[in-house]
Amino acid sequence: MSVTSWMNETIVRDPAERRIMAILLVITVALVGGVLAGVIGPRFLLFQIALVGMYALLSLGLNVQWGYAGLINFSVAAFWGIGAYSAALLTAPDSPLGLGLHPVVGFLAAIVVSALIAILIGIPTLRLREDYLAIASLGLAEVIRLIILNERQWTAGSSGISGIPELLGWLPLTDAATTASVVVVLLALTYLFLRRVHRSPWGRVLRTIRSDEDLAEALGKNSYRFKMQAFVLGSVIMAVAGAFYAHLNLYIDPSDLVPLTTFYIWIAVILGGTGSNRGAVVGAAVVIAIREGTRFLNDVPAIGSLGLDVAPLRLLFVGVLIILVMRFRQDGLLPPKDELIWPSARKEADDQ
Repeated sequence: MSVTSWMNETIVRDPAERRIMAILLVITVALVGGVLAGVIGPRFLLFQIALVGMYALLSLGLNVQWGYAGLINFSVAAFWGIGAYSAALLTAPDSPLGLGLHPVVGFLAAIVVSALIAILIGIPTLRLREDYLAIASLGLAEVIRLIILNERQWTAGSSGISGIPELLGWLPLTDAATTASVVVVLLALTYLFLRRVHRSPWGRVLRTIRSDEDLAEALGKNSYRFKMQAFVLGSVIMAVAGAFYAHLNLYIDPSDLVPLTTFYIWIAVILGGTGSNRGAVVGAAVVIAIREGTRFLNDVPAIGSLGLDVAPLRLLFVGVLIILVMRFRQDGLLPPKDELIWPSARKEADDQ
């Protein structure tokens, strides 16, 4: 892609989107200023960047399934857990398997295992109405969590797995800087790949299936095959995010596979704009900002003097934000309409 086409693509034409991007820029500058002023610790900020990147990967995976193919997947936490446990079991010397393999092997295992499970759950459900996939995926999430919790000889059960190695420990960076750099690279590669495929004929078929599956069938497209591909691709991206989390947190246990993770990711996709890759990333950043930022509300003098514990109200803040977005931005913060236009086509339209 040339510099000119990249600039044409990144121009924000909607005034509302310009305001949103300006707000994000101000927040970014404020965070950098906070680090320089010593108010925010660099390690804390790098960890939050890694967390945002992981949630953004999960949101992009769900966006492939729901945003473009219309597949209701309530097992985000399950595929995330599959990736995390695949990496932990193969790489941690303290795991029940005790293999201590290289982290790359863990990532590859996460991809293979998640793809196989996605195919197994998709075969009986994707030919039926989307309601059945929602029910099956919801059940899958609980089944995966219970298997991990009870099969102690294979998964260590409620004790969890510790001793997971750090990623790229040989780099001359701190562990926080390394993990943040790794997730930024993973996120960039995933984003660029999805941007390309969503604009491809494959992506156009998926959007047609989401809008009108009968029309796609009438045009000779095998909707079942395309939905299976979207479901597997999204699940693999979620598993990669889980594998990264294992090396970020260095510890994993079944309590991490709670349905609340799935809820957060759905909120991120809806907030950002269903079908929008940019929106999925921004939505993930907003959710993390609310979830992590509200931890410190009790430290604010004006709030602490009231004697109220407001930090647990983070879900309320997320709900209020959803209401505001649905009221004033029904299509989300960054709708997908501009992402689906090739820069060359936009330039031709501007020249006419």
